[in-house]
Amino acid sequence: MGALAEGQLNPNVSEITSGGGGRGSAAGTMENAVKILLMGLGEDSEREGLKKTPMRVAKAFRDGTRGYKQKVDDIVHGALFPEAGLDHGAGQAGGTGGLVVVRDINLFSYCESCLLPFSIKCHVGYVPSGQRVVGLSKLSRVADVYAKRLQEPQRLADEICQALQNSIQPAGVSVALQCWHIQFPEALKCNLDPMHPSRSSTQGWMHTSVCSNTGVFDQKKSSFRDEFQTLLKFSSVSFGLDNVSSLIHSWCPSRSIHVPESKGHISNGRICYRPVVSHAAMVAAVASMIVSLGEDPSRKELVGTPYRYVHWLMNFSRSNTDTRPQNGSVVDAMDSHGSSNGYIYGESEMRSELNLPFCAQCEHHLLPFHGVVHIGYFQDGERRAIDRSSLQAMVHLYGCKLQVQERLTRQIAEAVYSVLGRGVMVVVEANHVCMISRGIEKVGSSTATVAVMGQFSTDITAKALFLETISKVTAAAAAAAAVIFSVS
Repeated sequence: MGALAEGQLNPNVSEITSGGGGRGSAAGTMENAVKILLMGLGEDSEREGLKKTPMRVAKAFRDGTRGYKQKVDDIVHGALFPEAGLDHGAGQAGGTGGLVVVRDINLFSYCESCLLPFSIKCHVGYVPSGQRVVGLSKLSRVADVYAKRLQEPQRLADEICQALQNSIQPAGVSVALQCWHIQFPEALKCNLDPMHPSRSSTQGWMHTSVCSNTGVFDQKKSSFRDEFQTLLKFSSVSFGLDNVSSLIHSWCPSRSIHVPESKGHISNGRICYRPVVSHAAMVAAVASMIVSLGEDPSRKELVGTPYRYVHWLMNFSRSNTDTRPQNGSVVDAMDSHGSSNGYIYGESEMRSELNLPFCAQCEHHLLPFHGVVHIGYFQDGERRAIDRSSLQAMVHLYGCKLQVQERLTRQIAEAVYSVLGRGVMVVVEANHVCMISRGIEKVGSSTATVAVMGQFSTDITAKALFLETISKVTAAAAAAAAVIFSVS
């Protein structure tokens, strides 16, 4: 670790051990690697807020890949129970003769192409045989074992399906996955409709659906497959159950990134890299993290992963945000036509811009959080409204760095207030991947933070009106989405 501990690579060869001395050694390797990543981002790992980041990131990665150390037999063993029904085979007689389905299992896994977590909604169906059923909770636990590994959707579905088939030995198993992968910041910024709030934790994400079938589900014109699909529709899930996926080739946005050919090699559990790309020390550090997790960076699916992960992180480099926008440039961009989706509080000339999308990186866990920013401000009677694109530029500036949501909210408010000087209110709504992909797994949770300056600090009526405006637009968007869903 000597060369990496200094954030540098030996121009000849730098070796990173896999931490074979035990869990503590592996954890130390990962923490040192994270420090190198922070240095590469231009950050000081000793500043308040980042001191414990290496430990938190290492723990998050270990927890998120704990499936490598788990065995399905340990979960299923002792959880098979006798149940009355057919003596042999499968049929429609009830007991062990019918279909058993567990829907909407919320999972998270780490994408093997870029190391970013992706969201999964898993649905499992099986037809018991031999007068045996398995405890229902075991289906979700087996799915979690394989989700807690570096994965891609189709392989994940196949592994869950085959593991259940081998361990339970039913008449057949079907696994259907809906998966969402976060976009890169620029793509997320462009994809969201400004009139529709980002209430969904997966709005603007790449989506794919995959299936895997065995036994009676893999037969043509299978009645069990039809029943499973119908039961999924009860839960508003609709897609075919063939062994094909949609958009799988464009599943991970980072796959479009050109990865320079590396002259590094794997030898006896040790990774050797030569500095053939920029940020070579960061790339080598990520490779060491992959080894510490128990994976093989030479596996063809992982060869470009360290480079892609570093590419993601560099979206949040301090060098991107060293220059604060000058007031003059914002004033020059003021628009005489007013805001594109704002509401005006006539007496006090209050305007609002809603649903400005952003993507930032949590500085505590190096995981993304994303959502929308709502800005209300009092317009100077002698000035025109600020152009929406200028406010979006401010949001993007402060979002593309290592952040916490409270600080992001305050910084945006201060930036807008420095231009207008009358009154500003900023509301940030966000979904934090670190809240839902780590141990606590609070799926569906979201956060909201508020910052007020100037006239908004004392004008209670204006504050209430601005919050009501956000609520009305949100309700209207939700109603429109419901109509679209019912028609489709």
